[in-house]
Amino acid sequence: MAKFNKIDTIGIIRRTGIVPVFYNADVELTKKVVKACYDGGIRAFEFTNRGDGAHKVFEQLMAFVRAECPEMALGAGTILDAPTAALYIQMGADFLVSPCCVDEVITLANRRGVPYSPGCGTVTEIVHAQERGCDLVKVFPAGTVGGPAFVKNILAPLPWAMVMCTGAVEPTEENLSAWARSGVTAVGMGSKLFPKETIKAGDWKAVSDLCAKCLSWFKGAV
Repeated sequence: MAKFNKIDTIGIIRRTGIVPVFYNADVELTKKVVKACYDGGIRAFEFTNRGDGAHKVFEQLMAFVRAECPEMALGAGTILDAPTAALYIQMGADFLVSPCCVDEVITLANRRGVPYSPGCGTVTEIVHAQERGCDLVKVFPAGTVGGPAFVKNILAPLPWAMVMCTGAVEPTEENLSAWARSGVTAVGMGSKLFPKETIKAGDWKAVSDLCAKCLSWFKGAV
């Protein structure tokens, strides 16, 4: 099985700029969502560990992505402990994401050479994660801690920081342009990228088209 290395994965996230965040217990539906995003130009996708047996869905999704979306970096989100991180790494996860900073996951991810983006809400937490070897940190909940202004302010003393913001990211030109101008490396976007009515109708072209628009808005503002 082909595997992205650390540099490739971070590079993919940086070039893509938008990382969809999604969970569903239905494997076939999840495959269609990922493929729709891929067809819309997305090249990094976070499947969240938020349901019973989520790892079983991920395992099948990983095989699908390798076969049908060869340029996609597929990561696992909501990783809260080392055993769970090890499970997803064993299944081939290209990167790991948490809503908080979990030191034991940092140690494991560094040992295995898998990029880990821990959730941070302060400059102190960001610096701590960087000291431990996390190249790309996740600011969460990004809207609550200050939005684009927070990112702009922290990048003044930490211009080398790579930040991925999740929370309060919306699929609109105004919102994505604001995040892009703040200096973020990437943004994570969840349910608003996948309206329930669109998913229920199986309108995968609409998902692809929205992804393409979002990428255009985000990259056009950089």
